[in-house]
Amino acid sequence: MKKLFLVLPVLFFAAVLSNLQAQADQNQKLNILVIGAHPDDPDIKVGGTAYKWIQQGHNVVFVSVTNGNAGHHELTADQLERTRRDEARRAGAVIGAKYVILDINDGELMPTFENRLKIIRLIREHKADIVITHRPYDYHPDHRYTGQLVLDAAYMVTVPTVVPHIPHLENNPMFLYMSDRFTQPTAFKPDVCVDIDDAIEKKLDMIHQHTSQMYEWLPFNRGVLDQVPEGDKERREWLGEIREGWFTAEPYRERLIELYGRQRGTRINYAECFQDSEYGVRLTEENREKYFPFY
Repeated sequence: MKKLFLVLPVLFFAAVLSNLQAQADQNQKLNILVIGAHPDDPDIKVGGTAYKWIQQGHNVVFVSVTNGNAGHHELTADQLERTRRDEARRAGAVIGAKYVILDINDGELMPTFENRLKIIRLIREHKADIVITHRPYDYHPDHRYTGQLVLDAAYMVTVPTVVPHIPHLENNPMFLYMSDRFTQPTAFKPDVCVDIDDAIEKKLDMIHQHTSQMYEWLPFNRGVLDQVPEGDKERREWLGEIREGWFTAEPYRERLIELYGRQRGTRINYAECFQDSEYGVRLTEENREKYFPFY
């Protein structure tokens, strides 16, 4: 009996410490929200980094602000919306990311007050630490307006009287831009780059799920539909062959060397880069490894 009385406090304190450690681990998990305009934008721009975050136990949610129901040459809007929702679900499942698609028609997105409130709700509901979106400079109006809506929501997520039924965020997230190659009015600046050589196949597996886009609409729109293979295996191989031009690290070589060192930086083949938007928490040399724990 005496031994039992000695053991019980030890077990109690061990349980308390274990619970505190579990709470600490949960508090250290990042909530990342990738907000794209269409149900493949998050995969194409952030898929590799998202996979690396998830592998480390962080939470990633992909968002498509439109339902993607306009991007096809044969399917009706209703058919395409159903198809793209299913494709997005399967793409997210490849890496264990949730995919949220808003009920706004493709090509009809506008930076309205109503849509701003939808973005505020999303950011609050997912208690985002990082929000990644398009720059407001792009060929596609849905991309531009998605970026604008996220920036318009950036400060408002901390204001209690805006969308008062959802608790405001006490800490403003870090708002980052996805990469692009537009130079007007200003070029994309790679403030942080992530080596995704070890994640490129997962990224391609995600993109492969978007059949209606990768193997139908985009090849048709670019005049290369006759080059697309028929079989699923052959299509995945074809996607792998064209990845060099899409995801090459070469445009960001200088920044990769700065971040990873010359020996590794010169050998990286594929990378995803992000720019500090100057909204919310600023990306700094001091906090970079907290938000991007891959270095």
